[in-house]
Amino acid sequence: MIDRTDPRFTVLDGRPGKIVAVHLSYASRADQRGRRPAAPSYFFKPSSSLAPSGAEIVRPAGTELLAFEGEIALVIGEPARWVTPDAAWSHVASVTAANDFGLYDLRANDKGSNVRSKGGDGYTPLGPQLIDALAVDPTALRLRAWVDGDLVQDDTTAGLIFPLAQIIADLSQHFTLETGDVILTGTPAGSSVVVPGQVVEVQVDAGEHSTGRLRTAVVQGSQSFDAALGSLPAVDDTQRTEAWGSPEAAGIVPPAPRLAADLRAKLERVPVAALSGQLRKRGLDDVTIDGVHALTPGSRFVGTARTLRFLPHREDLFAARGGGQNAQKRAFDAVGAGEVIVIEARGETGSGTLGDILAIRAHAQGAAAIVTDGGVRDAEAVAAVGIPVFTAGPHPAVLGRRHVPWETDVAVGCGGTTVEPGDILVGDGDGVIVIPPAIVEQVVDAALAQEEEDAWIAGQVASGHPLDGLFPMNADWRARYDGERNA
Repeated sequence: MIDRTDPRFTVLDGRPGKIVAVHLSYASRADQRGRRPAAPSYFFKPSSSLAPSGAEIVRPAGTELLAFEGEIALVIGEPARWVTPDAAWSHVASVTAANDFGLYDLRANDKGSNVRSKGGDGYTPLGPQLIDALAVDPTALRLRAWVDGDLVQDDTTAGLIFPLAQIIADLSQHFTLETGDVILTGTPAGSSVVVPGQVVEVQVDAGEHSTGRLRTAVVQGSQSFDAALGSLPAVDDTQRTEAWGSPEAAGIVPPAPRLAADLRAKLERVPVAALSGQLRKRGLDDVTIDGVHALTPGSRFVGTARTLRFLPHREDLFAARGGGQNAQKRAFDAVGAGEVIVIEARGETGSGTLGDILAIRAHAQGAAAIVTDGGVRDAEAVAAVGIPVFTAGPHPAVLGRRHVPWETDVAVGCGGTTVEPGDILVGDGDGVIVIPPAIVEQVVDAALAQEEEDAWIAGQVASGHPLDGLFPMNADWRARYDGERNA
């Protein structure tokens, strides 16, 4: 028996027998994805996923990629079976707004069926008002979506790859579209990830007719998935790119170009102190990462920066962003050979910012080093891994005592200086220094020349010559040095 008082189904005046959704239908979305289908494809959503305007959607604990998709929903009136495109629209009773939410963390094992990723309770808000389908032109419907009041999607059915009538007719040749069935007709470009605390609104307009705004608030859930029952949420950069809409929106920055072998060899020959002197001559004083020391004495490294940023701990934010494949784990999974993970921990030493498992992962990836202005947990085990680690000191507490893992591959502040992805870092017993890539060649060449000069001066001092006039060299000593060097 249908409960017509159930708020999930109020706008439809009853529970639909089925909800059919189109995978990819707008040209703008297809262009964004880089693929355009030759024919429409579909998936089913359970009617239990419906929700009214004003409802909340819960992002499960341990997940990160809950994405909205503003869509136009069609509600079937007269049953349709083997109808032609010309007759198809007459079988539609009404039009309304929909939000086809999806949890990309669960897509990997659904193989396009979207059973788990899009079938959750509350994942299909509809409403708030219906538009009489016979009163509108199906080729001239406008769809818009807002996140926290900012317009993020704006397209019309003129931008569809497959007209609405074709979708109805195509579905009708496979099964009967029954009275009350709902068809979700796809989303245009602009779909992206939303996080707890945000509000999504969707509206469909047709001339003077409007559905009004379908409003959904995102909240954080405490319930997580049980590995004993099925596969757990899992994400990678491909899923992040598709969920957010682009690599840039997802915060995925291509790995910095690797240092050329000859440049790396030069940098490996130069002490940090010499590089510091050359950078100072070029007006760069604030390029040392202060307060960090090698976990293992004698450590030295050269590499390019990959960055990780932590924010101060806050319980609700850690609940939202501290679990699953969070920013910390993404950084250690993404680091490449010859790169340095640089962690912004605000000089907070009251917890670890990494432990031995993450150090092992970075070492296995071929990372050059890890630099954090925070603490290191499992310090002896981390030191035993063999990767250079420069830290403000050891601490036994876990990350969540002081930090929220926030984002990767952005400019960070570490030890009082700014580090951008791709900056060149060199570390040794004197500390860690940051070199802008644009001047690294001239800096290292000048440092090598200065080292050669200093070595010659040291030899003269060792032979008994006084410092006056020699360090720094006056004109006479300079002429003698140049003569010997060019001989």
